[in-house]
Amino acid sequence: MGRLLYDENNLPEIMSLKAPNYDNIDTSAVEPIKRVGVLTSGGDAPGMNAAIRSVVRAGIAAGFEMYGVNRGYHGLWKGEINKLDGRSVSETLQRGGTFLMTARSKSFMTDEGVLKGARMMEAYELDALVVIGGDGSYKGARALARIGIPVIGIPGTIDNDIASTEYTIGYDTAMNTAMQCIDKLRDTASSHERCSVIEVMGRHAGWIALNVGIATGAESILIPEVPYDFNKDVLRVILDGRNKGKKHYIVIVAEGVERTDDIARQIEEATGIEARTTILGHLQRGGSPTLRDRTMASLMGIRAIDCLIEKRFNRIVALQNGEITDVDIEAGLEMSKTITPELIEQAKRLG
Repeated sequence: MGRLLYDENNLPEIMSLKAPNYDNIDTSAVEPIKRVGVLTSGGDAPGMNAAIRSVVRAGIAAGFEMYGVNRGYHGLWKGEINKLDGRSVSETLQRGGTFLMTARSKSFMTDEGVLKGARMMEAYELDALVVIGGDGSYKGARALARIGIPVIGIPGTIDNDIASTEYTIGYDTAMNTAMQCIDKLRDTASSHERCSVIEVMGRHAGWIALNVGIATGAESILIPEVPYDFNKDVLRVILDGRNKGKKHYIVIVAEGVERTDDIARQIEEATGIEARTTILGHLQRGGSPTLRDRTMASLMGIRAIDCLIEKRFNRIVALQNGEITDVDIEAGLEMSKTITPELIEQAKRLG
């Protein structure tokens, strides 16, 4: 490979380094890419298989040898690497999950783990790595970039919480899955004059909860970004609905807000309305990806390979202003993203 910037026996702390920005480098003397690895890391998301397929097929079309890394960074430092061809990714576009599998690697959070991964890339003569995942996955990619390994990141997480991009692969499918489940729960809630308190994913981000709440006509939506007053934002809304003749109620809670059991108990104690909890959990991660996720994953995979062809390394692919682009990995990880006050206010007007 011959790209490592530092002697691993005399290496400063990786986290104190900066990944090379190829916008500022004359790449005419940079060795051409020949072999490319691809992995999925962190939580699985519908559309990851479509992204792998796109990276592999676009890479082969560009003349690269393509390799799949099983079980994310954990598999990288263990050397779980296999060559992929066009047939390897056939019939994967419509499948949920990731056929390369994924894992969270504590070892890769250390300098030693990163160096183990780099050694395995050298053993398999991999010149670059495409990483599909969320912010944690990007940080692992950045650590490799800081010691000289070219990386490209593709955003794959159902939470839509990567700051550098307006959209992440898996987000649309997860929202549609949650919406369909909530519609069915509303049917049974209306039959029993019941309040359904439904927990959706989003430990630190309320994108799923807010948009699904709007789409399902929830009475109350609770998200991590906005503090809430139980009496005003939950209890009063339910009571006002009951006093107007309403017979069922939906409260959507992002998992990072509070225990749904506690919220349901408080509702039932205060109103006498039967309140049931439903935690959708990993159900939201599964299922065949929607058209949007398949298309977005495919186009983002092509962009990742284009970056390697053009020797624009250490980039993360993003959707910005409706267009697929890419940004420097260091700059991308420094960006911030939050739900706008306007969207929150619009949701309140519909509640």
